[in-house]
Order: sequence, then structure tokens, then C-alpha cells
Amino acid sequence: LSGGCAGACQVLVTNPLEITKIRLQVEGETARLLAAAGKSTPAPQSFLTIARDLGIVGLYKGSASCLLRDIPFSAIYFPVYTACKEWLMKRDNSTQASASNLMIAGAMAGVPAAFLTTPADVIKTRLQVVPRDGETAYAGIRNCTHTIYKQEGLSAFFKGSGLRVIRTSPQFAITLFTYEKLSRLLGLTAKDPPTNAPVDPRDYRSAFPTREIGHKTKDIDGLLQNMGLNILKPFDKEKK
Repeated sequence: LSGGCAGACQVLVTNPLEITKIRLQVEGETARLLAAAGKSTPAPQSFLTIARDLGIVGLYKGSASCLLRDIPFSAIYFPVYTACKEWLMKRDNSTQASASNLMIAGAMAGVPAAFLTTPADVIKTRLQVVPRDGETAYAGIRNCTHTIYKQEGLSAFFKGSGLRVIRTSPQFAITLFTYEKLSRLLGLTAKDPPTNAPVDPRDYRSAFPTREIGHKTKDIDGLLQNMGLNILKPFDKEKK
């Protein structure tokens, strides 16, 4: 659930960059095809010109398909990464993952996450690319999914899955390795809760009824007094 929420949050930031990147990547091919057909080619565009042409709404075109890809990706990736890291630590009989274990766990988790979300990535790309003359224009996720399946078959949804795995696995291996190392370096890793935290007298009384622990109450109170606490003092007042 945490991974899925993280994937949803990143779409809010990355979707405008994603659609702009795709438009810039296909711009050269579009110009070449137009020139071959004897048509005028548009002037080269930049990030700012594309953003200005699309507007706020246009920059988030295909965001639903991005959510369809990134939420499952993160929901798969982070639990698998944690499980792989813990398994590697247990194998090495270590309390802390080594640098190699972090890289291996990150790469291993990227394989199922990238492969299983390839269909959503294919749909997202088809929706965000500007259709050229003779190419199919899609009306939405459902229409795109139905059209791809009808015209190209099920295998079309996994086109480029191998390259996607090859790109994503090392990418996230490096990302999680850097995150883990910087967290340790900056002291941001989670620490065990203190065991000498003050105890409320009511909690103490409900957890350790006198009739059940008998004379050990004084022994426990003596230990707590060594830590600067006097738990039995409220009970003494009640007796008076």
C-alpha cells in the first residue's frame, strides 16, 4: 500500500516531464516522414514550447495510464526489494545489508516490477504520442487497450519488455543503493525505541497487577528508581 501511494505521488510530478520527453523523442522521426512525403516540417520544439502548446491539462494527458503503470510498479517493487534484502542479509548472517546486497536486491526487484507493468507502459506511450497520418488515434485507455488487442494481439502489450527490464533493474538498483547509503550516512535510518521510557502509573498498574506479581513489585520499582523513576510513589499517595 505504501509503495502504491508513493507511485501515485510521483505521477503528479513526472507526468509533464514524461509527455514532453516522448514528444521530443519522436519529433525527429515525424519531421523525416513529413519531409519524405513532400510536406512542410514544423520548427524544432523545446520543453517550453511543448509545455506552452499543451497547457496544464495537456501536460497531464495520459496521467491515468501513468497511474495504471506506476502504482502497480511501486506496489510490486518495494515489497520485493525488502524481501530480497532481508533474504540476502539472512543468508550472510548479517544485521545490515552490504553494498553488493543492496545492488542485488534492487536489481532483482526491478525484474518482476518492470515486466508485469509493461502493458500499462505500452498503453501510456501510445496515448501520449501524437498520432501521425495513417496512425491510429486512441480515445482513452479502454479504447487503446481494445484496439491494440484487436489489431496486434496480446503479445503487443509486452513489446519492449526485455529492454524495459534491462533499463529499469540497474536504474532502481542504483537509486535504492544511493538512498540506503545516504540514509545511513546522514543518520536517517530508523532506530529501536528506547526501553527506559517513562511509564504512566495507570499503565503500570494494569499491566502488572500486584496480586499477580506479588513481592516482585518492589524489585521492579528498585530497578526503575535506578533509572530516575519512582513508579510506586503515586500508589503510596493513594494508600495514604
